[in-house]
Amino acid sequence: MSIRLRLTAWYSGILAVMLLALSAAIYGFVYFNTYGDLKDRIQKQGEQLVANLNPNWAYDGSLQSVSINPFFGNKLEEANILVQTYIYNNENLQKSENLHYLDIQFDVPKLVDIEKAHGFKQTTLGGYHLMIYQIPIYDSNKSPVALLQVATPSNSEDKLMERLKNILVFGTFATLIAAFTFGLFLARKAMSPIGKVIEAANGIQTGTDLSSRIEYDGPPDEIGRLIETVNNMLGRMEGFYTELEDSYAAQRRFVSDASHELRTPLTTIRGNIDLLQKVWEMEPGEGKMSEAEIRQLSMESVKDIADESKRMSRLVADMLSLARADTGRTFEIEPVALEPMMTEIARRASFLPRQAEWVTGDMSVLNGKYVVGNKDYLQQMLFIFIDNAFKYTPSGEVSLDTIFYQNQVGIRITDTGIGMDKDEVPYIFDRFYRADESRGITEGIGLGLSIAKWIIDEHGGSVEVVTRQGEGTTFVIWLPLLFAPPLE
Repeated sequence: MSIRLRLTAWYSGILAVMLLALSAAIYGFVYFNTYGDLKDRIQKQGEQLVANLNPNWAYDGSLQSVSINPFFGNKLEEANILVQTYIYNNENLQKSENLHYLDIQFDVPKLVDIEKAHGFKQTTLGGYHLMIYQIPIYDSNKSPVALLQVATPSNSEDKLMERLKNILVFGTFATLIAAFTFGLFLARKAMSPIGKVIEAANGIQTGTDLSSRIEYDGPPDEIGRLIETVNNMLGRMEGFYTELEDSYAAQRRFVSDASHELRTPLTTIRGNIDLLQKVWEMEPGEGKMSEAEIRQLSMESVKDIADESKRMSRLVADMLSLARADTGRTFEIEPVALEPMMTEIARRASFLPRQAEWVTGDMSVLNGKYVVGNKDYLQQMLFIFIDNAFKYTPSGEVSLDTIFYQNQVGIRITDTGIGMDKDEVPYIFDRFYRADESRGITEGIGLGLSIAKWIIDEHGGSVEVVTRQGEGTTFVIWLPLLFAPPLE
């Protein structure tokens, strides 16, 4: 059973119970008031009649007959009141004229039951539904000797109650049918947006288009909020799906580039091993190669193998660092004093292979300045930038200094090398990306800056790049200070 049908059934069921209860209350109220007024009228007439009775007592004290004041009797007939008296000792039955006219006779209870018979009863005689009020008549000894029965037809009241019952029953069923019909229509209309949600979910399940949204122009009720939530969920799913697709694409590019980068050194190593195998299988002097030449060729091959092995080791180490970044793993952090770290970096950088002049600024300005981070990773990040600056500066100079801005320290690395085109700047931190002009000319596999950017991000910093083709490049690595520099 669908939700809209269940809602309609529940609504109709509750409405049915309420209508039945209301109908019963209305019927009961009218019934008791209608028949209550009738009983009050009969009881009042009966009590007045008892006061206007003229009993005829015998010498022995027994009741022989009763008579009614003619004037009062006429009034009773005009009020359509039927009167019957029954005397038990002589079984004398007396009826009013209108009762004779109707040709009916009331049932008389036994004398022993006369006390119980005192009160109202309803009966049907001669096609008439009668309301009867029975009053015992007592002698001087307080013993019942006769019974007075006052009645009036209640056909009009019965018809009124029958019509009211029919109206209430028919009205209840008609209202329930109308309520069920319109309730089902309204439930279908109210639940139609849920159908759109189901259609959208089915469309997403069977397809890959996550850009579809559910259109809803209704009020901001529960269904409106549900559709808004579903649309927001679809938006997040689309974002996650897009990120996942981008991640898969990046992973495919990463695997492809890594395979390409690994293939080159492996090919070189394999070629040199094959060459060594052939050379070592040759006898001295065979193939017009002397022992010294074989030795020289072997040394060169071994050197190539060692260089390519180092290159592969660096590639694997860099890939492990990036894999660590991709898994969300972090490193331990602590306050790091900047002056000793930067002094050590400046000293060690002077021993790196280079052709450019190495210039360092005054590191004493960093005295007492700290950043929160990992010293080893900070050093690795800075050596990546410095090593790149040396590689792309065949002549000129590379400089290292620091600047301050608000509560940040900027570590600036400037070179006067080949520089880059501005269009390349957005891609230099991508994995395996290298400028076309530098591919195959300078060493490297294009992972260093990706690792450096990850380290900067993990330290809550940022990096600025200023470059111009043929004029050099400047990197400024901004890191938040643990203790901000004093204002000057």
